Amino acid sequence: MTNERNRDTHSFEDRVLMLVLLGFVMLILVLTRLYYLQIFDHETYQTQSQKNRIQVQSIAPPRGLILDTNGELLADNRQILSLSLIPERIADVDAVLAQLQQLIKISPDDLKNVKERIRLGSRHAPIVLKRDLSEQEEALLAVNRHQMDGVVVTYETIRHYFDGPKFVHAIGTVRRITKEDLGDIDNVNYRATQFIGGTGVERFYERSLHGVVGSRSVEIDASGRPTDKQPIALTQPERGATLTLHIDSALQLAADEALGDRRGAVVAIDPRTGGILVMVSKPNYDPNRLLTGLKAGELDELYEHRDKPIFNRAVQGIYAPGSTFKPVVGMAALQTGVTDWDEIIQDDGNFRLPGSSQVWRSWNREGANAGGHGEVAMHRAIYRSANVYFYTMGSRLEVDVIAKLAIDRFGLGRSTVFDIAEAKVGVVPSRAWKREAHNEPWYPGDSVILGIGQGYINMTPLQLATMATVFANRGDWVQPRMLKQADRHLMEITENPEELRVVDTSMEMRSHWHRMALAMHDVVHRGFKGYDQNGTAWAYIGMDIPYTMAGKSGTAQVIAVEQGEEYEEEEVDEYERNHALFIAFAPLESPEIAVAVVVENGGGGSKFAAPVARAVIDAKLITQPVIANRD
Repeated sequence: MTNERNRDTHSFEDRVLMLVLLGFVMLILVLTRLYYLQIFDHETYQTQSQKNRIQVQSIAPPRGLILDTNGELLADNRQILSLSLIPERIADVDAVLAQLQQLIKISPDDLKNVKERIRLGSRHAPIVLKRDLSEQEEALLAVNRHQMDGVVVTYETIRHYFDGPKFVHAIGTVRRITKEDLGDIDNVNYRATQFIGGTGVERFYERSLHGVVGSRSVEIDASGRPTDKQPIALTQPERGATLTLHIDSALQLAADEALGDRRGAVVAIDPRTGGILVMVSKPNYDPNRLLTGLKAGELDELYEHRDKPIFNRAVQGIYAPGSTFKPVVGMAALQTGVTDWDEIIQDDGNFRLPGSSQVWRSWNREGANAGGHGEVAMHRAIYRSANVYFYTMGSRLEVDVIAKLAIDRFGLGRSTVFDIAEAKVGVVPSRAWKREAHNEPWYPGDSVILGIGQGYINMTPLQLATMATVFANRGDWVQPRMLKQADRHLMEITENPEELRVVDTSMEMRSHWHRMALAMHDVVHRGFKGYDQNGTAWAYIGMDIPYTMAGKSGTAQVIAVEQGEEYEEEEVDEYERNHALFIAFAPLESPEIAVAVVVENGGGGSKFAAPVARAVIDAKLITQPVIANRD
């Protein structure tokens, strides 16, 4: 018994010893692990702990300013009052929205959008319901806010455009960031940004205008809401670049007023630098209202309206140049030697190709002018805009010769503007182009109407103004551009930002350029010479002009007129009437400005487009109006 008892005692003591040893080993392991965590993994777990109580919030950078050539503000940023909802604090969203509708006007679109954003977004972050509250709306909300938990009124920074409608097609506008944008932008830098450049300068220089995002680290409570404590860390955002454009506000306003309520466009360029001084497109729209909210259906109306106010006619509108193209045809004829300044062509008002019954008529073929212009040489053909003369030149010239001059010397039919992404290239036809575009050969009749700027050729008002600068510079082409300077290096400019110029070094051509400028001078200044001897624009703008201007009018057909029929404007639908065009530059020597005007369905170029061009040039050379009370 005693031996058995001793064996049991030893067995128990062994088990106890084993348990003690096991416990000791486990204690050693725990202490070792604690030591490792405290000494080696201290920073890792400290960081994770801080992440649980610290939230990093992005701060949107102020968007860069846009100035005109004289330092006048065109676009800046303003604070507005916005009504927002914090979903986490609202028990019944529909009830709160119904209560808000009793106090202020909220559009159905805003209601729909906020419900969708609440469904998809964070419940802690404020979601904007209505922007740009009036003082009355702010007061009503302040009085009743205690009844609506989760409803807050906050300040929000938003883009603001001075004289918005008058400059919107010159500088463009921003728009809300969409899902499609997320794959193209730096999501970190745009984390707090709601708007992105949508059109024009705002779009082209987006990366530089946007700036660099900032951040602040704030302490949050157990539910994830920021506390009222001061930020633990703060990195200020960097404002975007300030851009100074060549746009001249005084000239822009003068062009806008001169064009009035008519559909069309005005573009003016400084031929010395290529700087775009004016870019007007009518009708227009207010970009500020787009950003702060339109009434239900208003946005659809903007896009669906027959007059297309969203459409930038200055760089996207495509028009036949009409008779404004005749000087280009004239230069091609002189360059190739198919004519000279002295050759006389008999203009009886009609033109026929050999062996053809097709008749092309002169613009003055009706009434007392039924006999055409009589004997016409190049100089008179320009200032009287003699169709038969240029029908003849068109028929003599190979189409590819005209195309080469138009493309190489005038920059037509291709993208040449430095910083307007939306600019269309137009069409300069050639044999190869027609074969590819229409699967047809080039016919002799195509060359005839190309001689007066009709048929397949078309171009934008910006290209028309560029064409005018080449005549102003006596054959030298300068690349058009919006940007004049910036306060820093711009990310969008990867090449030499200096002006790009192509110079015509031919002495013989220099003489032709000079004589063509004189012929265009007589379009405006030749007067009191009797029947069929005055410049086509003299009676409308040249009788009292105090400086020297060179110009060329154009009237471009919108619909074809069948052989034997007469064009009766009053019998044609307004939108099918002829376009009025005019290009000009001034002064004749040492030009400072070149202008192109298109008045859609306006009629004769000299009568309706030339006065607009003169108003812009007057503002440049005679007086610059004082800009006041801009908002």
